[in-house]
Amino acid sequence: MEQTKQSTSLKKIASQFANGSKVVAVDPLGNGNINSTYLVTLSPTTSPGRFVLQRINQQVFRRPELVIQNMSVLCEHLKASGHTLERQWETERQWETERQWETERRWETERRWETPRILPTAQGQNFWRDETGEYWRAISFIENSQVFETIESLEHAREVGTGLAMFHRLISTLPTEKLADTLEGFHITPTYLARYAQVLAEREGQGISLTANLTAEQTAQVNYCLAFVAQRREWAHVLEVAKEAGHLPLRPIHGDPKVNNIMLGTDGKAVSLIDLDTLKPGLVHYDIGDCLRSGCNPLGEETHDWQAVTFDTERAKAMLEGYLSLAKDFLTEQDYRYLYDAIRLIAFELGLRFFTDYLAGNVYFKVNDPDHNLRRSLVQFKLTESIEAQADALKAIIEALKIAEEPT
Repeated sequence: MEQTKQSTSLKKIASQFANGSKVVAVDPLGNGNINSTYLVTLSPTTSPGRFVLQRINQQVFRRPELVIQNMSVLCEHLKASGHTLERQWETERQWETERQWETERRWETERRWETPRILPTAQGQNFWRDETGEYWRAISFIENSQVFETIESLEHAREVGTGLAMFHRLISTLPTEKLADTLEGFHITPTYLARYAQVLAEREGQGISLTANLTAEQTAQVNYCLAFVAQRREWAHVLEVAKEAGHLPLRPIHGDPKVNNIMLGTDGKAVSLIDLDTLKPGLVHYDIGDCLRSGCNPLGEETHDWQAVTFDTERAKAMLEGYLSLAKDFLTEQDYRYLYDAIRLIAFELGLRFFTDYLAGNVYFKVNDPDHNLRRSLVQFKLTESIEAQADALKAIIEALKIAEEPT
């Protein structure tokens, strides 16, 4: 009975965006941890036959209207820039959808690219609020595409890099002042270090030992993490220092370009970068570092075998090949200079966030058990160690690719 009531409620919400079509089904979509996401099927199955329905998590996004506003700004920018192929159809009123296409002259064939866009309600609004105050939005569904949780091959890795570069190039001319900062402090490592210091001070002030009631193994793991952070505390400001010095400019960024946010078409080519909630001003280095962090750890961030974690430089090379083949149009000499630091830093930063949350009692990240965030932090720190051990190789890859992409 409860399921039936929920289904009826979801159909009612979806109908706000259906524009006269009948809502046939509303099914859960994806495995995201933040927003509640559903795939809506309409009848008749004229375009769009399906769209994505989402409830924005206000515990994470305190001002959901700004998340929606940023996405609208992006769509308007792409349309004004001429990166759209428009298609129209009629229901009780006219709908319009946009597909983003980009053709690189040196490519042999036109490359498909689509950016999800906001679909309006019947009243022309970009979102709908239910009786409880929840924010709902509808987004165009990227048909004939799929996502993968992990890198399947070097060609897949290359396409992930290409997809990120496609997105960055399309938004590179979008003025950052038009975008709201929906997650202030996100990817600002010194901010996370300050939070870490606060948690340590609170534990010390309460007289609580960091290793109280832990096993010998857990104690060793906590001490490893404490030493790991302490040894890198000063270096971790590297990107923010570069930004303040004017070496790295603020640009529009995705904010969360993990492997499973880059969609591939049926031909295996990247066709879209989805999950645009974290679109905001930032450093492209945050995106590059996060993309490689998520794609170059073959064991994944949830592995229990943290001591076996390594950073796969072959995958990194393939991803950077894909990325730099397009990003050369907007990257500067200084951007290249800090690429290695970005790769190293974002893995460290995520480990720091996991470890801080573990020490704070697991108040931010969802966990399966009390030690879940400790294991996650160990994975990211071990990944950082592997990156550091291969620093010369990674810097050589970046330099070689930079030279290869320079005009002759």
